[in-house]
Amino acid sequence: MSAFFEKLHSEAHKLKEKLKEKSRKRKAPTPEDAINQLRDAEDLLTKKQLYYELKITEEVENAKKYSKSNKKMALAALKRKKHHEIELSRIDGVLTKLEAQREALENVGMNAEVIDVLGKTNEALKKAHGNMDLDEVHDLMDEIADGLAQSQEFNEAISAPIGDVVDEDDLLKELQELQDNVAELPKLPTIPSQDLPEVPSTQPTRSRPKIRKMDTMEELEQWAATN
Repeated sequence: MSAFFEKLHSEAHKLKEKLKEKSRKRKAPTPEDAINQLRDAEDLLTKKQLYYELKITEEVENAKKYSKSNKKMALAALKRKKHHEIELSRIDGVLTKLEAQREALENVGMNAEVIDVLGKTNEALKKAHGNMDLDEVHDLMDEIADGLAQSQEFNEAISAPIGDVVDEDDLLKELQELQDNVAELPKLPTIPSQDLPEVPSTQPTRSRPKIRKMDTMEELEQWAATN
């Protein structure tokens, strides 16, 4: 009899090892497949949640119904309600774990995408920098600075005045002398304001001397000699 149990135990052990081997050889699902499977499980458990919630409500109504007429039926309804509440609580716990695992997988997928993007951008940055030489960049910046300084010298040379340049100090001194001379000039007398006579509106007539009529040529010659 003991040999039979030993053989049975040996066969069970071999079966267990085969199951482990199959489990190791089984191809692991991709994160997307695992997320879809978790969502399917969540949907199934959510439906079971709704079922147990309805059953709990039903058993509460049965307990109220038989509370006075049939105490045994009322207690049985409460017992079934308690069993449904335990199952509902267990499902809540499983759902919490499934949601946490799904969110972890989703985060892993998002992190993988971010890492992939960072890797590609890093390669692009390395490639861009590979075409540059730091010494050449410094030399280029030095050349640009020298070019700007030379341009400034050209601008100053072009804008410089040609010929004799008047000293600004001399101009300021001359301006001060002019101001001093103006201050020393005597003040002009003020003209008293008087009412001027009104201008006649009509042109005055000039009186002409009357010329008497000359009787003889001799009188005419005398008159011409005197005037």
